[in-house]
Amino acid sequence: MSNSLLQLLVLAAVAVFLIVRLRNVLGTRDGFEPTQTPAERVGPTTGEVVDLRPDPAENDIADHAEPGSPTSDALHAMKRVEPDFEVTPFLQGAKSAYEMILMGFERGDISEIRDFLAPEVAQAFDQVIASRNERGLATEADYIGTRETALAGASFDDETGLAEITVRFVGEFTLAVRDAQGEIVEGDPKTARKQRDTWTFARQMGQDDPNWRLVATA
Repeated sequence: MSNSLLQLLVLAAVAVFLIVRLRNVLGTRDGFEPTQTPAERVGPTTGEVVDLRPDPAENDIADHAEPGSPTSDALHAMKRVEPDFEVTPFLQGAKSAYEMILMGFERGDISEIRDFLAPEVAQAFDQVIASRNERGLATEADYIGTRETALAGASFDDETGLAEITVRFVGEFTLAVRDAQGEIVEGDPKTARKQRDTWTFARQMGQDDPNWRLVATA
């Protein structure tokens, strides 16, 4: 037997040995087996595919509240009552409401936003607007944008279903207050100002009325 033939036989034997070892370690694929996604793995004892992908609902709350905190617990309680409730869309709606309510108040007309105000808040706004009118003051306001919208807190009453969410805003707008003679007594129509507000919205969860109402301002 020549040396070259002997070498080929040795290499062939090594190849067969490696193939057998690989089959023992990796197993074989017989028929169709679903390809595992990066977010899945096979359980160590049962062989069951475990889904490791994060729960979108859990992420929605965790993105805005520390897991295990009273705020997080309150948001989870709201979601148990109304599974469709999500924090991110709520904050987007609160941002729009902030601009509408703030500008309505500054311009002295809350007729279009009254349904979004708790009675005591609407009454307080009415009093300030009436006081301005009695003094002959008129306001000019233009909204530039909301620079910050962030969850500041939340609470939920299991017995009554009353949910309250507090949101922190930073708004930027121009404001000028003129007296009866048209003279500016406060602000500047050409200079933007930033205003920080912390507002609390409330709603009875589990009811048909979908509107959150402003119940407190700070």
